[in-house]
Amino acid sequence: MSRWPLAAVPAIVLATILAGSAAAQQPPVPPLPPDEDAPVKAAPKTPPPQQSAKPPAANDDLPPDEDAASAAANAKVPFNPVNSKKDVTVGIEYFKKGNYKAATGRFRSATQYNDSNAEAWLMLGESEEKRGSPKNARAAYEKYLQLAPNAKNASEIKKRLEKLN
Repeated sequence: MSRWPLAAVPAIVLATILAGSAAAQQPPVPPLPPDEDAPVKAAPKTPPPQQSAKPPAANDDLPPDEDAASAAANAKVPFNPVNSKKDVTVGIEYFKKGNYKAATGRFRSATQYNDSNAEAWLMLGESEEKRGSPKNARAAYEKYLQLAPNAKNASEIKKRLEKLN
């Protein structure tokens, strides 16, 4: 353990005092400019715009309750094959129980996580077909055939596509 000589202590204290008094004599620091990353203050609320007579621009082939889901589907989802596989597994369970709407949501989510998951595209096509959405089923089956052109069931899927016309 080292000890400070007593003569050094007053010198350190004196240096600290002088530094503090020098800082007190400096002009005040101007305020910083506003932070560019800071949240913007909310503007006052305006009344909602009046709705026009024409219907909103939405996918006409989707039921109205899925318009919001399709908008969310366009959002960029990071590649995650684990979540994709999990969604397919859960979707298959919904499909077995006859809940085709929930199954379709899971299969669609699986395709967002991993666009090259052929099983998800196949099951999405089947669930869309069960729900009575031939346009969506056709798109899913076509994507499946792009990903797995040599699959064992490719001929069966091609026959389904012909029936969906």
